Amino acid sequence: MAQQSPPKESSILIVGAGVFGLSTALHLAQDGFTNITVLDRAPVPSPYSAGNDFNKIVRAEYEDPFYTELALDAIKQWQTPFWAPYYLATGYLLATSPKAPQKSRTSLQKSFSSIKDHPAFPLGSFSAIESAEDTREMFPMLQGEMKGWEGYLNRYAGYARAAKALEHAAKACVGLGVKLVTGESGYATELLYEAGDKKICTGVKTADGTIHKATKTILCLGAHISTLLPGIAPQITAKSWSVAHIQLSPTEAASMKGCPVVNCRDLGFFFEPDPDTGMIKFSANGAGYTNYVSRAGNSTQVSVPPASNEGIPKEDEKIIKQLIEEALPQFSGRELVKKFICWCSDTADSEYIIDFVPGSKGIMVAAGDSGHAFKMLPVAGEWVKRALLEGEQKTSRWRWKEGLSDSDDISWRVGKVKDIKVVEFSDLKSRI
Repeated sequence: MAQQSPPKESSILIVGAGVFGLSTALHLAQDGFTNITVLDRAPVPSPYSAGNDFNKIVRAEYEDPFYTELALDAIKQWQTPFWAPYYLATGYLLATSPKAPQKSRTSLQKSFSSIKDHPAFPLGSFSAIESAEDTREMFPMLQGEMKGWEGYLNRYAGYARAAKALEHAAKACVGLGVKLVTGESGYATELLYEAGDKKICTGVKTADGTIHKATKTILCLGAHISTLLPGIAPQITAKSWSVAHIQLSPTEAASMKGCPVVNCRDLGFFFEPDPDTGMIKFSANGAGYTNYVSRAGNSTQVSVPPASNEGIPKEDEKIIKQLIEEALPQFSGRELVKKFICWCSDTADSEYIIDFVPGSKGIMVAAGDSGHAFKMLPVAGEWVKRALLEGEQKTSRWRWKEGLSDSDDISWRVGKVKDIKVVEFSDLKSRI
């Protein structure tokens, strides 16, 4: 049964100031909602958000045309005056090495098929990558042998300056009257329900004891969502991937300007240097790492982000160094700095979950980013708003689902999911 559409003066509480949270607040405020509060443990960009990063890939190739169309809509928005300062259309080079599993090659081919004849792409958007010579001719800074790499360049793509885009969205929200609460007063620790009725959510309680009442509560907590809503754990798993950087001098950074986002499916990806710091970000591709723990009073284990995200597994450090050697040998041997694991909320089918919580009233979730949500920052809030106003999720793929979330067979990933407690880290930090 559909839930009642809230009037625009009703109180809307959004828990989590990441991609889904800020985008939802922005779209609701732009549509005339006047009583919106956003909570987060930390100021934007929150260190608890996967979006707190130098950059995120913005591209439209998907194996599923449904997401291709959504991403193209997002790219149009990234090109508008509101978002354009945080979007750089450097291009996206997608390839596989000779060691790539067949599923990676197949995934690449399917992804390219979704865009190669699409009318939204300007003439000349694509170039085949069949040799290192092809690549160096277009991008001289890619000096490596890249032996056997095959794929394509998509010029109608690039990256978002992630943390800065989140800051911009938050500032715009506040300018539209949204109340942003951070710190202990923004750290939601308990869902509240009507007295004697565990079915009608009335808001949340935060770490300092503050009660935030609301007509509608929307949980946008990413990898942390199961800590507040344990019932979602069977369909969402907190997973992480390794990120590391190298520091360039101003001269070196200038030599890398204009480098496309380079993604070798079976190794990892990197970006041009961050304009402010001169750091190049690298990430190792893989199936991800979990952190399963037992919850008090419950025998079922749940994967949750640990206390620290510093350091990366040695196996991923090796992959990143190999990627540098193959594509950017001029920087081989550089120390990897600013190393951390980035936590996402992963679903078994890589579909988002934007829906009301079954058996309850007044509470929604917008989660399950599955590693491909940041590019949707300009448009994701519209999807949440639509479901909120319609009182139900009419897009079946985004509905609440029952079942296990873990999957080692996601086509665009390689390897097997591992728990971080059984892998060796390059920097030993407390993670429990």
